[in-house]
Amino acid sequence: MISFKRVDHFHICVPPERLEEAKAFYTEVMGLELIDRPDHLFSSAGYWFNIGNVQLHIGVEPALPRSIRHTALEVLDVDTARKHLADNGIEIVEEPVIPGRRRFAFIDPFGNRMELLQIL
Repeated sequence: MISFKRVDHFHICVPPERLEEAKAFYTEVMGLELIDRPDHLFSSAGYWFNIGNVQLHIGVEPALPRSIRHTALEVLDVDTARKHLADNGIEIVEEPVIPGRRRFAFIDPFGNRMELLQIL
């Protein structure tokens, strides 16, 4: 059996020509803290960010068609998060109701699906 401790990081991809735009989106719109990435260890460009005690890693690859793959992040106030994203022109996707949770998904400007949820 595997005994898991916590999520360490999750990785999303953006088209190579949009990497700097992704950096701006995740720092300026999403408010994430940019952290050092040991670039000398990797053959492609990217950025790392802190989200609480988890990291978001962004790498590059050609754009893919939209997918239901996603990462879910718990937030303190899902309504405020939704309004903030909508005010910034981000596409909101409705999610089926799950008892005990309020949630929605959004599509970042690079085609990545992300879910934000609040535990009630």
